[in-house]
Amino acid sequence: MTIAETSETGRYEFGHLRSLEAEAIHIVREVAAEFERPVLLFSGGKDSIVLLHVALKAFRPARLPFPVLHIDTGHNFDEVIAARDRTVARTGVRLLVAAVQDDIDAGRVVDSGPSRNPLQTATLLRALREHGFDAAFGGARRDEEKARAKERVFSFRDEYGQWNPKAQRPEVWNLYNGRHRAGEHIRVFPLSNWTEYDIWSYIDAESIALPDIYYAHRRAVFRRDGMLIAVHRHMPAAPGEAVFEESVRFRTVGDVTCTGCVPSTAATVADIVAETAASRLTERGATRADDRISEAGMEDRKREGYF
Repeated sequence: MTIAETSETGRYEFGHLRSLEAEAIHIVREVAAEFERPVLLFSGGKDSIVLLHVALKAFRPARLPFPVLHIDTGHNFDEVIAARDRTVARTGVRLLVAAVQDDIDAGRVVDSGPSRNPLQTATLLRALREHGFDAAFGGARRDEEKARAKERVFSFRDEYGQWNPKAQRPEVWNLYNGRHRAGEHIRVFPLSNWTEYDIWSYIDAESIALPDIYYAHRRAVFRRDGMLIAVHRHMPAAPGEAVFEESVRFRTVGDVTCTGCVPSTAATVADIVAETAASRLTERGATRADDRISEAGMEDRKREGYF
């Protein structure tokens, strides 16, 4: 079933999904026409997979006219990297990988642990600079976190990659201002107006393949700071933290060291759509330790050049 077809189950309003898809396609095409060297940030997570799916539709039957870029912390879930590689092989897009480890080895950043997530900013800015990218697509949505809700679809970044939330450009009637000087760039968020529920509804409607980690499975976990954390070679339980097995799934995936999971028996997309509709916690607020560092933690990182 595609979103152009009539729903037999009545689970979604397909006109709403068509509208979101059309808006995202318009934004992707606008960037391709207006910028010289765009790139799509791609991690193998659900939002970046949906964004790539939409971008491919925007140019079909032609090939995607820009590459995809993964900022690799080196602390990834194996299932996500496998899904990333399968998606790249199936779609034929050109994948670039910028490794945080390279910046650690070069002394540009210091791996002080436990999470490498904050180190991604330096690697991202280096990759954009080295390849001369002047626009970078991201899969961020406004419902993920309060700082993301402040950001426009076209997010201007200065020569240092910094974002100033008080000096954003107006976006009236879907008119986007991509003007920038050499060294500056624009972050572009075509999924800004989507919600987590919309993402999963679209995944169901378009039969989009995701990493298995998003679906309920039994996994060894432990509790830390009110979250369930999966036992991993990069995230062992500390002394005194009891390890047990639980049926869980991941609502968002990122660096292993800061991403939690939730108890769940939702093993199909339809199950997750229903579970998401009933949830009252944002996915990042419920399962991302890096967003709990302060009330303005995400905004502070975005000012420095984070996604």
